[in-house]
Amino acid sequence: MQRRDFLRSMTLASGLVIPLSRTAWAATAPDHAGNRHKLVVVMLRGAIDGMNVVAPVGDSDYLRLRPTIGLGMPGTDNGALALDGYFGLHPALADLQPLWAEKKLAFVHACGSPDPTRSHFDAQDYLESGTPGRKSTQDGWLNRLVGVLPGQQSPTRAISIGPVMPRILIGRAASTNLAAGASGTKANLLDRPAIGNAFDQMYQADPRFARAYQDGRDAHKEVMGASMQNEMQMADGGAPLPNGFPDDAARLATLMRNDPNIQFAFFALGGWDTHASQGGGTGQLANRLKPLGHGLATLARRLGPMLSDTTIVVMSEFGRTARENGNGGTDHGHGNVMWIMGGGVAGGKVYGDWQGLSAGQLNEGRDLPVTTDFRSVLTQVAERHLGLDDRRLNQVFPSAPDRSPSWNLFAA
Repeated sequence: MQRRDFLRSMTLASGLVIPLSRTAWAATAPDHAGNRHKLVVVMLRGAIDGMNVVAPVGDSDYLRLRPTIGLGMPGTDNGALALDGYFGLHPALADLQPLWAEKKLAFVHACGSPDPTRSHFDAQDYLESGTPGRKSTQDGWLNRLVGVLPGQQSPTRAISIGPVMPRILIGRAASTNLAAGASGTKANLLDRPAIGNAFDQMYQADPRFARAYQDGRDAHKEVMGASMQNEMQMADGGAPLPNGFPDDAARLATLMRNDPNIQFAFFALGGWDTHASQGGGTGQLANRLKPLGHGLATLARRLGPMLSDTTIVVMSEFGRTARENGNGGTDHGHGNVMWIMGGGVAGGKVYGDWQGLSAGQLNEGRDLPVTTDFRSVLTQVAERHLGLDDRRLNQVFPSAPDRSPSWNLFAA
């Protein structure tokens, strides 16, 4: 192996992210005001059971379809948390109830992709590309959104926290992928002066990679500078946060507060494919919902005043069957629930065209129908939170339905 090839392989091993998008490196003057309105997207891979997240406990068919995994009425043992008298929130999401009471949390039920696929791979691809049924789309809708907005274009304007760059951020606009956990904002091999200088000299002489390498280094330094590990420990009073998403959510909030370049962030969380032993108020699903709810509440709390300019969207590729299966779980379905959080959200409501759980109202007699296209929710976020006009909305969601819902997710 040549020395140059060896050093390049060590760059990958060290964890340095070098974004290589085609238009990422156009120089622009700083314009943090253009980055003021933030968006965080959390994708739940595996198809979460929206009917037990926001449960229609007021529907007489609900417990008929789910005799062992259905949630009880509010006030009963392990029952749902009261929302609006008809819907109840899963008790493992108790950390989110204050946001509901403050009208900073809303849900859109019977929502999802109009494509009928029950393939995780295809449905996730459509949710991230924003073009259901079209596999030829090359980029993700979040990348397109970054590309059409004014403001400073920097490698840290859009970040993903996870093992790989997700489909939703693939495209022409610059983005950065950070490792989950504390390692994402810690020093790496290239932060050692001798090694870093050697790489600097090597890449400065390479016209293909010099600019990409330098911007990757700059992005890493920027994120490290904004992490403020000591501040996080002080805020916790010395008590560590639980492992996983709550810790990453707290770290993201600190990064966003301290780096005005960061406008968009993406998480992907797995483990929602509950075909067996799903449980009701306790059990497998509850055990996964608890850190999710705690992480979202932590993110909202740690953002502080910035939450008023931030929208958080939680989505999953499709829902699950209305009826529980013989293994105490649920199978691949269709309609689901989307979660919308933020200071500008008209919260404290469950939106959507809910048609009930009678056999005649179910999709193919087994699933929630999709009565609200997920793109109708996202276009509201893009238009009313981020200020996109019709021309740019069409660029981000080129095949979105023309008809907008009669309801508005954002306060006037």
